[in-house]
Amino acid sequence: MFETNAFAPLASRMRPQRVEDYVGQEHILGEGKPLRKMLDAGQCHSMILWGPPGTGKTTLAELISRYANAHVIKLSAVTSGVKDIRAAMDEAEANAAMQRRTLLFVDEVHRFNKSQQDAFLPFVEAGTVTFIGATTENPSFSLNNALLSRVRVYVLNLLNESACDVLLSKALSDSQVGLGDLALSLSDDAKLSLIGVSGGDGRRLLMYLELAADFASGNTIEVSDIEQAAGEKIAQYDNKGDAFYDLISAFHKSVRGSDPDAALYWYARILEGGGDALYVGRRLLAIASEDIGNADPRALQLCVDAWDTFHRVGPAEGERAIAQATVYCALAAKSNAVYRAFSQARALAKKTGDAPVPMHLRNAPTSMMKSMDYGKGYRYAHDEPNAFAAGETYFPETLIGTRFYEPQPRGLEKALGAKRDYLDQLNEMSEKKDK
Repeated sequence: MFETNAFAPLASRMRPQRVEDYVGQEHILGEGKPLRKMLDAGQCHSMILWGPPGTGKTTLAELISRYANAHVIKLSAVTSGVKDIRAAMDEAEANAAMQRRTLLFVDEVHRFNKSQQDAFLPFVEAGTVTFIGATTENPSFSLNNALLSRVRVYVLNLLNESACDVLLSKALSDSQVGLGDLALSLSDDAKLSLIGVSGGDGRRLLMYLELAADFASGNTIEVSDIEQAAGEKIAQYDNKGDAFYDLISAFHKSVRGSDPDAALYWYARILEGGGDALYVGRRLLAIASEDIGNADPRALQLCVDAWDTFHRVGPAEGERAIAQATVYCALAAKSNAVYRAFSQARALAKKTGDAPVPMHLRNAPTSMMKSMDYGKGYRYAHDEPNAFAAGETYFPETLIGTRFYEPQPRGLEKALGAKRDYLDQLNEMSEKKDK
């Protein structure tokens, strides 16, 4: 098991020894919930514990091994390699030969590559080990399908305010492993500040509490003590991890939803967490095409200008230029008509890739091609009234009449829609004339 001592950090000393003392995750550990029922029965199956840092993944693995009366082998994907995996499997096989259950706990399992993850499969399949992996990354993206098919995934959530309150009360009252012998209390404002700055991370919550206890001048921990303990809080941001994609997703959806204030907030969160402003700039270019399109074509140019400004003047002013583009895009008229039309066109092109180009649309740069009627009957639009060859067709014969682009009644697309209606009328008049 994972031993603690008097010199260990508060978060380590406070690890619960019984499931009744575990704080949070009631959706899987509450009475009658699946994981709780498994523990009460003294059983154990292979699983992945997926959740943000400080939500109790390692602690839960410890409890499971204790309730299942299993021998524990612990690996960290950060420091372990193939040699360590082999040694662990040899130990597990020796235990199996003695009819002893082995629980293999792999922390940060997503950091193992495909071949390393594959190395566990035969042992999980044979029941040599009960596999428990802990990850902060989405298992759907970070783990092999073969491994996922052999485990059950449990999602752990950030601790809510109520759970944080319970954890603080335990830490302040427990005289054996907590801070109870100091007879400290938290002012109401300090408690709210501490819960807020911890961001639902139980380990961070207890770390800041322990530091604040050292700063407290009396028996009451005040907001100023919390501020000293937390220092300048680092925003949650894991480059290319789940938190990264969550923030980018929130930014994109705020711009799409026409909320400039929320968009600026998520942009600022990305920057404060050490993110790249140009990544946001690239996303804005995508937004300008996908979500704004021809409803306001100026958005695309403004995003390019913001990108160019960043490169010309550097981050300080460049970040502000991207903020300017963010606000403009958020408030611009929205249309995904081009995005949808292009997606439909790609899908149809994939299905009809062998449809021949009509003869009148083919180029005829040589006399032989002309003799084969390449380009015959083509009408040069600039020579026609309004520079439009009414009644002309530009699709393969089997696809004539296909429509992808449907302008929305917003922004410039409203005018584009009116232009299209006018051209449709000219085509209809041409067809009637031909008849």
